[in-house]
Amino acid sequence: MVAEIVVEGTQRIEPETVRSYMLIKEGDPLDADRVNESLKGLYSTGLFADVTLRREGDVLFVRVVENPIINRIAFEGDKELEEETLRNEVQLRPRIVYTRTRVQNDVKRILDLYRRTGRFAATVEPKVVQLPQNRVDLIFEIDEGQPTGIRRISFIGNREFSDRALREIVQTSETRWYQFLSSNDTYDPDRLTFDRELLRRHYLRNGFADFRVVSAVAELTPDRKDFFITFTIEEGKRYTFNALTIESKIKDVKPEAIQQVIEIEKGDWYDSEAVDDTVVALSNAVGDLGFAFVAVLPSVKRDRAKRTIDISFVVQEGPRVFVERIDIGGNVRTLDKVIRREFQIVEGDAFNSTKLRRSRTRIQNLGYFSRVEVNNVPGSEADKTVIKVDVAEQSTGELSVGAGFSSQNGPLVDLRIRERNLLGKGQDLRASITIAAEQQNFDVGFTEPYFLDKELSFGLDGFHIASSNVSEFETISTGGRVRLGYVLAENLRHSVRYTLRRDEVTDVDVDASRFIRAEEGSDFVSVVGQDLTYDRRNSKIEPTDGYIIRLSNDIAGLGGDIAFLKNRATASYYYGIAKDWVISTRGDIGYIFGLGDDDVRISDRFFLGGDKLRGFDNGGVGPRDISTDDALGGKFLYSGTVELTFPLGLPKQFGVSGAVFTDAGSLTGLDFDDPVIADTGSLRWSVGVGLAWRSPFGPVRLDFAVPILKEDFDEDENFRFNFGTRF
Repeated sequence: MVAEIVVEGTQRIEPETVRSYMLIKEGDPLDADRVNESLKGLYSTGLFADVTLRREGDVLFVRVVENPIINRIAFEGDKELEEETLRNEVQLRPRIVYTRTRVQNDVKRILDLYRRTGRFAATVEPKVVQLPQNRVDLIFEIDEGQPTGIRRISFIGNREFSDRALREIVQTSETRWYQFLSSNDTYDPDRLTFDRELLRRHYLRNGFADFRVVSAVAELTPDRKDFFITFTIEEGKRYTFNALTIESKIKDVKPEAIQQVIEIEKGDWYDSEAVDDTVVALSNAVGDLGFAFVAVLPSVKRDRAKRTIDISFVVQEGPRVFVERIDIGGNVRTLDKVIRREFQIVEGDAFNSTKLRRSRTRIQNLGYFSRVEVNNVPGSEADKTVIKVDVAEQSTGELSVGAGFSSQNGPLVDLRIRERNLLGKGQDLRASITIAAEQQNFDVGFTEPYFLDKELSFGLDGFHIASSNVSEFETISTGGRVRLGYVLAENLRHSVRYTLRRDEVTDVDVDASRFIRAEEGSDFVSVVGQDLTYDRRNSKIEPTDGYIIRLSNDIAGLGGDIAFLKNRATASYYYGIAKDWVISTRGDIGYIFGLGDDDVRISDRFFLGGDKLRGFDNGGVGPRDISTDDALGGKFLYSGTVELTFPLGLPKQFGVSGAVFTDAGSLTGLDFDDPVIADTGSLRWSVGVGLAWRSPFGPVRLDFAVPILKEDFDEDENFRFNFGTRF
């Protein structure tokens, strides 16, 4: 019989608390099993580092050694990971009871965190510093080690594509000296899972409908410095498309009415993305006929003997579903309303997959996010759906620096700073400064894209431009501008603007053309303008398909000292001929003429050269006073460019691509005629090559162009260079 239980060694814990954890109580018979269970119960509380039980007569003595309380937690040796990140990962906290089990669990969590960053050689050693009153400081001594690289990536079972070709497909890359700015050459199990999906997509795009990844194995080298990655795959047979038909289960939709949207040709290699694109195109076509609830299901039939695939696109009415709500996540800085206002459907609308895809494109075109995922999941009821938006924000600040050199201008530096998502409100603030031997520009502008919470953009600009880079004089233009833009249709936008400026022709060289000296002085110019833009590009940031057309008109004379009408039309077209191979064309035409008795001043005329006609200097083409070699500008301008950008075969991590291009154009027309003016209006033509590098500091572009057709009085410029960065 246990007459009494005496507790010894407690400091913070009451003896009665110790007794409550024991199975055996005072008055109970002394049972060895119950004593043993009591001992286990005390250990399991985590409050005690040691527990001993002894019997003296009918008294049971319980001696405990309490676990200490953590005073503080510190980390030493952490350089790659922020201390805040480590603190959030561990479970122990100050004023919590210290136990070895908890410490070991936190060590494991820290090691897992380092392994997710590719540092499998990291070690963590917990150290305990004893303090008075049974308190301790816990210090995690970390040796981060070197990143665990990828020594080799191998593929087993591939016949159609070489190991080298498949290494270009996966995101994980072998460790090389030039990978110091990338983390793709460190082992990441999540990235390896994504690589499996990339391989699957690649093979399904190229006809291998039965392809599968059997396994993706990562083996750590004995020295724990690198991994061997091995993908085992089964390519299967390669199929071609055979019969492509449409089966409509909607009474008023005839298959022949939408057959033309199928761009797949019989005999083409099977392409899963082409099938998905066709499903989207058919859904859009049926939606345009007035059917909001549509489901297009591809029915696939394989003929393994002939290696062909028949696809029947079944068009049927989908379930009537309405948008219950739109949930937005991942936006830390950008306000919800900035994303929400880009949606073409709102809560309560009938769900429309076409509008949902367009909404995703609109959000992506904002340029604020590196990743935009828009999906719909079942709602609270069968006829409701919830749209979930997940975004990953990217830098929206831009800092670009342009540099150039020509025999006429000398060195030039162009500094531009811009924030396209000011305070997360989607507002655009920019400023630019150009400093050169003969050119100084300052320009600042602000745009509110949703003025008064409507799809109406409002902008203000201020500028001061002092330039003498095309002739022996200086033009100074100082003023401001008010802009207003709005949407006419899905891809059609219109904007109007009013500009008030003071133009001055000054500092005219004594040897300058008499036509320039005659224009010395200043005028106030009041200009009303408009832009009409039709944009069908697949991306506003890096287009690979589609086109954009812009028509601009400016009329001066509603106030001010000068009257003219200036018209300009530009168009660009992009076509991707293969992966990373894009042909782009650009055309530009402009015409200006004076109103009433006013002639067109030199500061309002067009000048051609530089970026618009590579191979020629700024203002290097067009009417020129041959007695002084001064460019006079022109009233009629046209130019065009054809450019092919392509990969150079270097590893994709280099981010280097090449370009070949040809530019052509001309500038002509003045309000006066004189024997000393050379103005042939003839076509100028140049060809060149370019090199683009997506460097870690921003895009870098180098162009070298040579004039093929030119006049003797034209000014050449063979080399152009520009670079920039983002922050």
